Amino acid sequence: MRVLFVHQSFPGQYRHILRALAAQQVHQLVGLGIEAPSEPIPEGVTYLRYSLSRGNTPGVHEWLLDLDSKLIRGEACATAAAQLRDQGFQPDLICAHPGWGEALFLREIWPTVPLLSYQEFFYQARGVDYDFDPELQGEPDWRDCARLRFKNANPLLMLQASSWNVTPTQFQRSTFPQEWQSRISVIHDGIDTKLAAPDPAAAALTLPDGTLLSPGEPTITFVNRRIEPYRGCHTFIRAIPELQQRHPQARIVVVGATEGVSYGKPAPGDRWRDVFLQEIEGSYNPERVHFTGSLAYGTFLQLLKLSACHVYLTYPFVLSWSLLEAMSTGLPIVGSATPPVQEVIRHGETGLLVDFFSPAELADAVGTLLTDRALASQLGERARALVLEQFSLQQCVPRQLALMQLVASGALS
Repeated sequence: MRVLFVHQSFPGQYRHILRALAAQQVHQLVGLGIEAPSEPIPEGVTYLRYSLSRGNTPGVHEWLLDLDSKLIRGEACATAAAQLRDQGFQPDLICAHPGWGEALFLREIWPTVPLLSYQEFFYQARGVDYDFDPELQGEPDWRDCARLRFKNANPLLMLQASSWNVTPTQFQRSTFPQEWQSRISVIHDGIDTKLAAPDPAAAALTLPDGTLLSPGEPTITFVNRRIEPYRGCHTFIRAIPELQQRHPQARIVVVGATEGVSYGKPAPGDRWRDVFLQEIEGSYNPERVHFTGSLAYGTFLQLLKLSACHVYLTYPFVLSWSLLEAMSTGLPIVGSATPPVQEVIRHGETGLLVDFFSPAELADAVGTLLTDRALASQLGERARALVLEQFSLQQCVPRQLALMQLVASGALS
């Protein structure tokens, strides 16, 4: 096949598919994106970067800024695609992540080429993530709700333009309008269960602050891309005093950037971490709480393999790969009883679930796993078994490739 992959941060979610296709050495694989690749591109894959020709329109209505940005990106990507077409490239299939607008006008370049879109999330002002946290979000203002609904212009345009769609989890599909869900397949990108695997002989790890983390220490891990309320940083930080009271020798290791947010509103002073640490000041031992910032992937995995218990909390939103990677290493999990987590963590079977908003429940569940190591081991083994069965590369990549063949052939349209 001749396949065009479109992703702002190429290869993004297509990394495993690209490796599998490139290894077959029979396909013509081309990528389009704005940013420089963040990882090596497989041999045989051609990657073309394009740039934006303009910035946002001066004076545009603030609700239009998001769509204006996507329009600009879509135009730039279509211009690059037209150059490819004029040079003789005719794909059999286009795989595109439409989240930033790049894929908006690809139908105008290749009207008959099947388009498989990677759909992540459909915005809703009520009943999902936007009004989930009364303390920090409050009652949504009608203007905020209107702005959020308007953000669905790009997803709706892409649903209409796509031959078929794919999304990683059942929860993510459930956020889309009912009339579109039958045209969205659920296939995860896949977890490398050979890399993210238990390692009883994991070596000690020196944290960025110089602390040596040794095997066998009661280590509690908490991982976000950025430390923010969407991923439960407030509940976790508020649980630290009780966690330390019960287990004063435990190491608490928090991974993730501390400035800015990936999702939701920015913090006063730019750091949600500092907002909530101020709440518990004087009631916890900071010498045993370690904020590492972002870690290289290999270091992150080594940390998971040394951990005794992993905590994952999230609003009803996109499920983080880090949870599945932690499960794949055989870590016992304490997760929030929110729909994306409940899809993979079954209470008492593959982990423990707690009320997202309850630091006391969280401390109690973590304490249970640190104390009852037989239970922790059992939950960790079952968590890894679930990932092997449903989310491993060996399970997911063949399903992704089969879906691509179906869409390219016109069997799904």
